[in-house]
Amino acid sequence: MRPLTFSKMDFSQSNLFGYIEDLQELTIIERPVRRSLKTPEEIERLTVDEELSDIERAVYLLSSGQDIQGTSVVANLPVLMRQNPAETLRRVLPKIREVLHVAGVEMQLTAAVSFLTVLQEESVSIHTYSHSFLHIILQNLEHRDAGVSNAWLETLLAVIEALPKETVRHEILNPLVSKAQLAQTLQSRLVSCKIMGKVANKFEAHIIKREVLPLVKSLCQDVEYEVRTCMCRQLEHIARGIGTELTKTVVLPELVELARDEGSSVRLAAFETLVNLLDMFDADDRSQTVLPLVKSFCEKSFKADESILVSLSFHLGKLCNGLYGIFTPEQHLRFLEFYKKLSTLGLQQENGHNDNQLQLQTLEQEKKYISVRKNCAYNFPAMIVFVDPKNFHLELYSIFFCLCHDPEVPVRYTMAISFFEVAKLLNSDVYTIHKELVTLLQDESLEVLDALVGHLPEILELMANRGENNGSESKLLSIPDLIPALTTAEQRAATSLKWRTHEKLLQKYACLPHIISSDQIYYRFLHRMLTIILTNNVLPVQKAAARTLCIYLRYNRKQEQRHEVIQKLIEQLGQGKSYWNRLRFLDTCEFIMELFSKSFFCKYFFLPVLELTHDPVANVRMKLCYLLPKVKSTLKIPTDKHLLQQLELCIRKLLCQEKDKDVLTIVKRTVLELDRMEISVDAEQLEKEKQQTEGRSTNINDKMFEKKRRDSKASSVLAKSINLSVSGSSSGTSAGKEEKKSKLVRSQSFSTQALHPKYSNIDKCPNKSSATGYTSSVSGMGKSCMLSFSAKILCLSCNSLFQMIHSGLILLAVVGMLPSFLVLLLATYLTQLTKRTVEIRRVSPEG
Repeated sequence: MRPLTFSKMDFSQSNLFGYIEDLQELTIIERPVRRSLKTPEEIERLTVDEELSDIERAVYLLSSGQDIQGTSVVANLPVLMRQNPAETLRRVLPKIREVLHVAGVEMQLTAAVSFLTVLQEESVSIHTYSHSFLHIILQNLEHRDAGVSNAWLETLLAVIEALPKETVRHEILNPLVSKAQLAQTLQSRLVSCKIMGKVANKFEAHIIKREVLPLVKSLCQDVEYEVRTCMCRQLEHIARGIGTELTKTVVLPELVELARDEGSSVRLAAFETLVNLLDMFDADDRSQTVLPLVKSFCEKSFKADESILVSLSFHLGKLCNGLYGIFTPEQHLRFLEFYKKLSTLGLQQENGHNDNQLQLQTLEQEKKYISVRKNCAYNFPAMIVFVDPKNFHLELYSIFFCLCHDPEVPVRYTMAISFFEVAKLLNSDVYTIHKELVTLLQDESLEVLDALVGHLPEILELMANRGENNGSESKLLSIPDLIPALTTAEQRAATSLKWRTHEKLLQKYACLPHIISSDQIYYRFLHRMLTIILTNNVLPVQKAAARTLCIYLRYNRKQEQRHEVIQKLIEQLGQGKSYWNRLRFLDTCEFIMELFSKSFFCKYFFLPVLELTHDPVANVRMKLCYLLPKVKSTLKIPTDKHLLQQLELCIRKLLCQEKDKDVLTIVKRTVLELDRMEISVDAEQLEKEKQQTEGRSTNINDKMFEKKRRDSKASSVLAKSINLSVSGSSSGTSAGKEEKKSKLVRSQSFSTQALHPKYSNIDKCPNKSSATGYTSSVSGMGKSCMLSFSAKILCLSCNSLFQMIHSGLILLAVVGMLPSFLVLLLATYLTQLTKRTVEIRRVSPEG
């Protein structure tokens, strides 16, 4: 439509009509919008009383509502059957039966689907279903619209499987005799063909022979080719139902006659049915009846009956292997040449010039030839079995080369899918197709690459293990272009918009440590994976690259290369400027915990992960909180005791300093989860530390005994000094000095007892009684000593009290009466109080 420009309008006759046309187009655009609006009268007619029940509303809408409302009720039938089956069968289903007589196509299709849903959901018993629904289905089978008729037929075929035999016989099979007569409509006879194919597996062979086979013969001779084609395709089901003997005497003669039918679709159906029934024919039938027919099909397919060419190429692999035992060497070679001819159909040149038929081929013929070559690619593994894998290079390699280099993508795509099957069949000769592997890896179509990558690890493993008998390095010499092809494939996938193909490729490249050397991976693939993590914008691709990188690192045994990669991961991801990179670092750490040992993670990545608790971006801290339980599971006690302390410190900081509400909620939830976790114990290391602790305890006991002995000696010296000070004033100063020394010794001794409560039964102040009743100077010194002692007792009591409170809080957290994060807060506060008490004790000996 031309744009309307009103600045310079030409009102000449020709231009005026042009503007009128533009205005008419505008009115056409607006017209659907106006039609969609409902008038008040229409809205009134569509309004239903809200107080009606579901059943009453359904009956009302089916009786007096519009078509769209009736269709809605029919679509809701399975729901009504689940809620109130009795009332639905009694009131709603009869109304639906009445409405379907005059219903449109949409309601008919909806009803067929709803009836099938009711059957599948088993809302009622099969007896009730057949009594209530079956007659409605049978009435609508011969609807004038083919789509509606087929929909009801699909429902009936599903019902036949569930119905009992007697019901099928009386309600379906007996009326089928009249429905299959020539006087009936074409649609009726087509329906009869499909029903007979379905009921053939429902009854015994003698019933089918007596009641079904006469109708089958009649329909195979029908005047309409559509009926003959339909009946021919049902002969396979009938043959499976009646067994081998009746198949040989009844079905095979009909197939032979239909294979010579004047209608091409009938001949095609007969050929496909013959191929599908090969396993039911004995060697004589195959050699005397089936093989001549197949030869006739092959000869006519290029000359007068190209319609069968696509089907023949699709079934050729199954046909060749099914008739393999009766082929003479000459026939074997003839069928192989026929396959080769089909594989290059539309591409080949004969006698140095293009075939006239190929020069004049239409677009439809080109599509047909592409389909034929695609089917040949599909059948290629079967043809390898037909010629024997040992003869592959001589008989089929040229065809394999042509199919892998076919100009059409569907053909190369099919070869890429079949490549793994071909490699398995070739076994030790798989090295002969390595060039084609490189070709498909470098294919310009990503669809081909995607098809090949599905089994790429298995293909490469076959190439590595069976291509040569020497070591892995010599195996790779047989595929010189493999590594460049792999890198090219990844780069092409990376530059495309098909990120799923790129993700799949990176996942499959994780197999390379089993295929190529560590140095080749390090220089050609490992750094590429790191680049993808840093630069790609698609999260699944980044994760796939991260996991593959971790696998490469896992199999790299050179410490220098390992340390370099680890350093880059920490610096460029964990400490990267972009928060996106720091998130990917956490993903990578998750893969490392999955693939590596716990000690490896703790050694290199534990502390860098905890550093992200200070990350300025809330999403990073949130992801870290989700990861903390896995991080804690890597610890072993007592080896990683210091790391556990760092983890607890980080959690405390998050609890105390976190300002983001969402992160804080996850932190609290994570703390509860961490409390429920059990840390693994390193038994060997624990035993060593236990022995060391016992040794230190013995030394402490010896030192405590020595200190007690010195305290007793100092007390006796102090008593003698006091007696001397009472008898003579000249010795008072020296006695005071000795008293202070004694007090200092007792203070040191008590400090040791406070650190080790197990020694609390040692006498605290042995000179207390001897200090009472002396002179005022000595009494003052005794008071000073008592004040110091009281201070020490207070310190001991506070320490013991704090320890008891702390233990009680932990017990409450364990039994679930107190949240763990609150325990952490209170524990931090008690620790600070304990430190202050120790500082008070250290101020002076005077307390």
